Amino acid sequence: MRVIAIDGPSGSGKTTVSRAVAARLDAGHLDTGAMYRSVALSVLKRGVDPEDQHTVARVALEVTIDVGEEKVVVDGEDATAHIRGDDVTRAVSAVASNPAVREEMVRRQREWAAARDVGVVEGRDIGTVVFPDAELKVYLVAGDAVRARRRSTETGGVEGTVAADMARRDELDSTRAASPLKAADDAVVLDTSDLTVDQVVEEVLRNLNP
Repeated sequence: MRVIAIDGPSGSGKTTVSRAVAARLDAGHLDTGAMYRSVALSVLKRGVDPEDQHTVARVALEVTIDVGEEKVVVDGEDATAHIRGDDVTRAVSAVASNPAVREEMVRRQREWAAARDVGVVEGRDIGTVVFPDAELKVYLVAGDAVRARRRSTETGGVEGTVAADMARRDELDSTRAASPLKAADDAVVLDTSDLTVDQVVEEVLRNLNP
């Protein structure tokens, strides 16, 4: 099992780069952020308070999630668009900070990788917690203005509002007790602010095969 771990905050280019790297390596690709968003969506659909840790943990054990390249299916329904909605975005940090939720999602993520020869896994704690022995760990960063512009383009949101939401989530994710957002000590840190996707992908592959 070979794992390439790609971490970083929202808007740093994780998903685009991870998919491109996976395509170049003919490898599987897993967006772990979509998994936490899927749990958050299921929590909201069941009328559960995202701050209710005990009940949210139970939902994480019960929910069925299938994260594909084109579609995300949650509890048997296409949730591709819904997991990116504003309500899920507001709830996901509380859900993702729940230690029991993280334990269950990490179990599923490792199970996914174990079924593959090569996998590119993206998230916020892949190199630090999920796969600390990954063959390559990459941590992507970008300037706040660049990240906000990218995300607002993706979502159609107002750039200033998106920037504020991202700052709030960055703070929550980087200070949570369970698996905080941070670069692994041995990660390759790449600033994508002024790089094209192809340039970032080439740099990732260069570090994979020095």
